Amino acid sequence: MHVVGTMFFKDNKLLIDKPRKRLTYQMIGGKVEDGETVLEAAIRECKEELGSKVILDKNLFKLVMDFDEIATSDPNLHIHFYVFEYMGDLIGELSTSDEIEKFLWYESSLGNDILSNTLKNEVVPYCLKLKKIK
Repeated sequence: MHVVGTMFFKDNKLLIDKPRKRLTYQMIGGKVEDGETVLEAAIRECKEELGSKVILDKNLFKLVMDFDEIATSDPNLHIHFYVFEYMGDLIGELSTSDEIEKFLWYESSLGNDILSNTLKNEVVPYCLKLKKIK
């Protein structure tokens, strides 16, 4: 299965969200649907999770890493994860939904107990190494 996530940064913090059905925060993203490119999936997932009041420019999505891992939700599910960075400021107002309970601008001082495996094992170490977050 192919999955996408997009990183948004502000003031050296990473935007993450908490789905209503999960205990941990995750990246903004989700599954690539049949017939979609990974970029199309990233844009669609951002619109679905961030809400209709956010304005996105498809030209500001940059693929920065990809890796294989085991899904947090299913230890038998192998996924290939594509991570984009949004190269501009996030414009508009975030809005929760039936799927997303809340948003958090994450920095490492908050610890990693609240994070999905993808964030904990791959994304946050990447962000710390490149000094994208505190």
